Amino acid sequence: MHEPKLRERLQYAFDTVMSRGTVAIMGLLALGTLVFVFVIALIVMLLKAFPEDAQEGDFWDIVWGNLMRTLDPGTMGADAGWGFRLLMLTVTIGGLIIVASLIGIVSGGFDDKMAQLRKGRSRVIEKDHTLILGWSPQLFLLVDEICQANADQGGRGRAIVVLADRDKVEMEDALREKVTGRGRTRIICRTGDPTSPADIQIANPLAARSVVVLSGDSNDPDAAAIKTALALTHALPEGSGVPLVAALHDSANLDAAQLVGRGESRWLPATMLIRRLTAQTCRQRGLSSVYAELLDFAGDEIYFTEQPALTGSTYADALMRFADASVFGIVRGTVIMLNPAADTVVAQGDQLVVLASDNSEIRLGEPGPVTAGAISRVQAPPPAAEHTLIIGHNAGIGEVIDELSRYLPAGSEICVLADDERVRSLIEPEGVSLRVVVGDTTSKTLLWSLEIAQYDHIVVLADIEHPDPQIADARTLVTLLHLRDIASRAQLQLNIVSEMLDDRNRELAEVTRADDFIVSDRLIGLMLAQVSENPRLVEVFDQLFRSEGDEIYLRPAELYLVPGAEATFYTVVAAAAARGETAIGYRLAAQSWSRPNSYGVHLNPNKAAAVTLGAGDSVIVLAQDEH
Repeated sequence: MHEPKLRERLQYAFDTVMSRGTVAIMGLLALGTLVFVFVIALIVMLLKAFPEDAQEGDFWDIVWGNLMRTLDPGTMGADAGWGFRLLMLTVTIGGLIIVASLIGIVSGGFDDKMAQLRKGRSRVIEKDHTLILGWSPQLFLLVDEICQANADQGGRGRAIVVLADRDKVEMEDALREKVTGRGRTRIICRTGDPTSPADIQIANPLAARSVVVLSGDSNDPDAAAIKTALALTHALPEGSGVPLVAALHDSANLDAAQLVGRGESRWLPATMLIRRLTAQTCRQRGLSSVYAELLDFAGDEIYFTEQPALTGSTYADALMRFADASVFGIVRGTVIMLNPAADTVVAQGDQLVVLASDNSEIRLGEPGPVTAGAISRVQAPPPAAEHTLIIGHNAGIGEVIDELSRYLPAGSEICVLADDERVRSLIEPEGVSLRVVVGDTTSKTLLWSLEIAQYDHIVVLADIEHPDPQIADARTLVTLLHLRDIASRAQLQLNIVSEMLDDRNRELAEVTRADDFIVSDRLIGLMLAQVSENPRLVEVFDQLFRSEGDEIYLRPAELYLVPGAEATFYTVVAAAAARGETAIGYRLAAQSWSRPNSYGVHLNPNKAAAVTLGAGDSVIVLAQDEH
């Protein structure tokens, strides 16, 4: 290889400087300008081409004059002497070229900077922000709920940072269009790979209040979520204390996922929880509305509070000490006990699990009045065999049947109608008979032939495997319309629960008068938002949705209050406590179809306010089992 020549060395040095960006180019241009100005000044001095009225000139005055002429062509208007004028003309023309180049460089540099900012690669310097890694259908609801939580908590100046492998401007436009109630919360978008530790550093994860991982539309969403969690763990120092929250589609991946995050990760087995909720809801009208109210930041929320003044008191006493909050559990160390025994003593260091509209509403007071004469002595009838019809098929049908069988009394029957031959391979659960019918779920004739009147509960499953959610929901709507028509013609009161894939279709589905709607994406988004604010809620949700242990039930109001009797909600709480239950609200049958009235659901009512419950109304309680 030959030794590079001087010309090649200079060319290489020039290329190196030019590649360093706008500032380096401006510096090179400034250097060139000074050299040019000095050279012309030397020529003037050597040729003694001074103005006609000057016999000699000062070198530095000439240098200064040359510099002024490069910046302002009008400076040469008063020059005299043709030699001097020609040299100054050269300076002026050079100045025009230099200034034009400078304008071009500055303009180009500004355009480059704007293009770089639009790429969303600048580092975030926010603190106490919620960091969302990834992009999925739950994002808009998640952001909306966190904005609501920030507003409720007076989170002035808080921020949400979204890091996803998408164009920054497109993300901002989508969020601006679909998230309207952001209040004072700032939403910041950055473009990057959520599975890259280097890209995650752009979002300043160490200063985040919590991190939410969204798996997006990946073919294997759980693997994508776990990989993102690993990248975050790599990007954070050990013991950082930043909680990580994510949802899993397949509960079989839960053990592997919990190994990630050094004990600071919280994984929601989302699909499993939705299947459990579907099984619970189909047997209790209005339960989906209860959970929607419970999970939505716009209503009451779950808090953990320590009340040293209650140390030594029993759980039954604690239930009656809050007028504007509903106690429904105790946290002792790492154990969460929902609806513990009434004589459980609150120990020092214990926290209470309460439902309240805001943390400021959790105020300890004196026990409220109880109207003993209004408490009902009616006992629940013994359980009888039930008949359940499941219409449709998806990957979770086996889990729904298995979970549902845990609630059904012995001798009950489950019938499955689906247009998928795979239902023939379903396993019959122990103690419950299973019948399978293969046919068109939108066929009114086939639905009539099933003798709908014999079924106590009807579940319509959405086809989550369909490539177009709108078409899948359209088929569900057709089935619901046929069921409504059959019920109307036969004068039947059907208990129908339906899955919907798109929450926007719920308003259309309400025309069918179905009792409950399960919208998976919405519920998952609500749970993620709640857990991002309080990671320990994962354990609460897991207990609430289990068939074992204590769950939420809507029990007939006549089991607690004498129909038509007026009493405070303190009385309802006392009546439920006598049955080993915790009352947290009630549902009015007259408002069950009213969206403005939350479909009749009243969670955490003021206990001092009078309430009258009648036929068809329900009391919302946490209880060990249904009967």
